[in-house]
Amino acid sequence: MKRKLTAAIGIAGMMVSIAACGGGGSGSQGDAKELTVWLTVDAQNNWPDLVKAADAAVVAKHPGLKIHHEYYGWPDKNTKLDAVLATDQVPDVVEMGNTEMLGYMVKGAFATVDPATFDRSAAWLDGLKASVTYDGKTYGVPYYAGGRVANWRKDVFGSAGVKTPPTTYPELTAALDKVQKKRGDSFSAWYQPTRDWYAAMSFVYDAGGAIAKEQGGRWQGTLSSPQSLKGLGEFKKVVDSYMHGDKTKDESDRYLVYGQGKSGMIFGAAWEGATSADPKNDKTGTLKDNLENFVMPGPSGKNMPVFLGGSDLAIPVKSPRQAVAAEWINALTGPAGQKALIAKGNLPNNRTDLATLKNDPATAVPAIAAESNWFVPTAPGWGQVEKAQVLQTMLQSIGTGKKSVAAAAKEADAAIDKVINTK
Repeated sequence: MKRKLTAAIGIAGMMVSIAACGGGGSGSQGDAKELTVWLTVDAQNNWPDLVKAADAAVVAKHPGLKIHHEYYGWPDKNTKLDAVLATDQVPDVVEMGNTEMLGYMVKGAFATVDPATFDRSAAWLDGLKASVTYDGKTYGVPYYAGGRVANWRKDVFGSAGVKTPPTTYPELTAALDKVQKKRGDSFSAWYQPTRDWYAAMSFVYDAGGAIAKEQGGRWQGTLSSPQSLKGLGEFKKVVDSYMHGDKTKDESDRYLVYGQGKSGMIFGAAWEGATSADPKNDKTGTLKDNLENFVMPGPSGKNMPVFLGGSDLAIPVKSPRQAVAAEWINALTGPAGQKALIAKGNLPNNRTDLATLKNDPATAVPAIAAESNWFVPTAPGWGQVEKAQVLQTMLQSIGTGKKSVAAAAKEADAAIDKVINTK
C-alpha cells in the first residue's frame, strides 16, 4: 500500500526480545559478518529506536555483525530494488508494501520462510497473511497494518437529530437520509468517490462475493456472481443517494474534499479524518472537535470487511545471509516490536496484539474494524489487473450510469480473465 502519512511520535528505552528463527537459505550462516536492510523512511523518521533495538538483539547473538541500513521513499524503492535484483548486490531484508509483494513472489525474487519460526505467526491477520503467501508458500513476514474506518461530522449529523454513531447499516442509511434531506443536493451526506475500489470491494466481500476465485489451478473473475452483484448494487445505491460530487474521481484527495466541509461522512483509511482536520486542510475551522471514527457496519448485518494496507518484510532469494536476515525480521516484528508500532498509531500484524487494543477507547474502533478484513486475489496476473485499472473503470461506469451493474461487472470479469493467470 502506498503510504501518505504516518504518525510521528518518539519511542524511548525500548528493547526487543528475539526468538530463534531460520530463513529459507541453505548452509551455515552463523558467521555472517554484515547484513543490509532496506526500509522506507517511515521507520527512519518515526521509529528509529525500534530499528536500533532489533539491531542490538541480533548483534548480541552474532558479535561483530555489522548491520547497514538504507532508507527509501515509497516512489523510489522499487526502481532501485528492480535494478539490484538482477545483480548479486541485493539487500538481505527489504520492506515492501503489502500490495507490492505479489509481483515479486510470482517472479521468484524472494526466499521462502517458515512461518512457525516467527513470533505469533499463527495469529497473523488473514489479510496480511495472504499478502505474503503465494502458491501455498510463505515469502515474507507482515510488519504492520493500516485499516479503514467510517468517519463522520458530529455537528452535521447532530443537526439532523442523530447523536450517536450507527451500529447497523439501516441505522446508518436512516441517518444519512436525514442529513441529505436537510442539506440538499449540493452536499454529500457521504462523500464516496466512485472509483474507490477498496470501498466498493468491501461491499462485494460483505455480500459474500469476491473479485476472483481459484478453481482447478486457474483464477477467474467472479464480479458477475449473484453475491458480487448484490454488493456492487449496494455500493451503487450509496453513490446514487449520498455522493453529489464528481463521480469520475478516485479516493486520492478524499481527505482534502472532506476538509472543505461539503460532506458529512467518509469511509477510508483511519488517518484520513484526522488529516482532514489538520488546520492546513480544514477549511471550516470546526473539524478538530467534530470528527469521530466508528466501525463501518455492512448491509449483511456484520461489520464491513475492510482492506488492510501495510508493510511486509522479505528476504531476496539471492541473499547469502537468509538465516540472519530472518532473525532480524523476527526481532523487529516480534511482541516488543508490535507494541512499539502500535504506539505509533499502526495496527499490529496479529490478532493477539489486536485484541488488546479493543479495550482502549483510543484504539478500539480501528482494532474492531480490522478484525474482518480481505485482500486482493493472490493470482499471478493480479498486478496486470491493477495496472489496467479494471475495477476503477467498472466502478466509474456503474457510478455514472454509463453501464448497468450487471453489464459493467461482466465486462470487468472478461478483462480480468484475460490477464489474471499470466505471469
